[in-house]
Amino acid sequence: MPTTRTDYDPLDVSTLAFWAQSADDREKVFAELRRSRPVSWQAPVQSMLMPDPDDPGFWAITRHADIRRISRDHEVFSSSAEEYGGVMLDLMPPDVLEATSSILMMDNPRHGLIRRLISSAFTPRRIALIEDQIARQAKAIVDDLLAGPGEVDFVRAVASRLPMWTVSEMVGIDPEIREEVTKAANELVGWNDDEQIDVDGDNLMVMLNAMGVLHNAAFDLCERRRAQPEDDLISALLAAEVDGKQLTDEDIAAFFCLISVAGNDTTRQTTSFAMKALCDFPDQREILVADFDNVIGTAVDEFVRWTSPVMTFRRNARVDTEVGGQQILAGDKVVLLYPSGNRDESVFADPYRFDVTRTDNDHVGFGGGGVHYCLGAHVAKVQLRSIFRELLFRVPDLQVGEPEYLVSNFIHGIKRMPATFTPA
Repeated sequence: MPTTRTDYDPLDVSTLAFWAQSADDREKVFAELRRSRPVSWQAPVQSMLMPDPDDPGFWAITRHADIRRISRDHEVFSSSAEEYGGVMLDLMPPDVLEATSSILMMDNPRHGLIRRLISSAFTPRRIALIEDQIARQAKAIVDDLLAGPGEVDFVRAVASRLPMWTVSEMVGIDPEIREEVTKAANELVGWNDDEQIDVDGDNLMVMLNAMGVLHNAAFDLCERRRAQPEDDLISALLAAEVDGKQLTDEDIAAFFCLISVAGNDTTRQTTSFAMKALCDFPDQREILVADFDNVIGTAVDEFVRWTSPVMTFRRNARVDTEVGGQQILAGDKVVLLYPSGNRDESVFADPYRFDVTRTDNDHVGFGGGGVHYCLGAHVAKVQLRSIFRELLFRVPDLQVGEPEYLVSNFIHGIKRMPATFTPA
């Protein structure tokens, strides 16, 4: 049974007020927890989605080593939506989680089978096609940027375009519904932000409607590609087979939801935060521009560490165990705080310094390793290399202003950010 302790930590990371603070203010709390209470018992999460009156609370995991250990120990720590409610900090219906999160909220053996089936569709030839698509897309986005006015919202004009364009071309989404699909993907992760609340304040209904949009798009594609396969990812997923097993349309729809959210938000937010950092630290921008091909590899990892685009996932203890000297009971929730892990002083030299040449960069921005390590990490890195190659050399005077941040305990997000530059 889960613990019934009620002596919650005074440094409270469970409230919406905490997650509405700036990242710097949140980090002050994380730093103190890392120093004195790296595994702290927290009050039940405050959610605008589906509050759970029976939730006893959760363990907040702040140190890099503990995040790594829990991420890799899938025998002790479960991700299952069906058994434990999945990996989100907020409570959500298990059927919604399974329909939108695919392998993210599965344990082995089903996780291993579905992941192998999906991975089999990503052949070397398909990866090369995706990389060529991304390079063309990045160039076209900056072409459009330079053809417009010299003042834009950077998120809308640049950062949000590449990720969803890549996903859409990968799977074969028709151009006329891409805006609708992008909007639905945004609604699936913005449940704690006022802008995502509908007129009745029913955020769960917003999420269900968004899920319906994405599933309908996926089912329609499955039907069309089954009748007439094309050279896209949906066709490849329909044909994928491992040990005589194939993906169902429901499996493909859930994976489409996952890549629409993960492929959209993580790269979009990293692009926005990295552009802000390069403007705030012009010396690092100069270093990157001066030797782009040799520096961009370490720079991309620093972009991800600096941003920590996904801030939280949880795991669920299957058995009694111990983390960081703290007894964890079977059924307890443990929440991995990735921004804290990415500022851990015991791992990163001068962790509050943005350094595009940082080589010893064992960040947890793509997860802490193990069976759930981000399947799209390679694609995300290609996107970041491509878009910053175009921006830094073709729009050299681009500067961004103060962002408007998303209120979320899940995605570290920028909703809008003004940008100025000299148009073509």
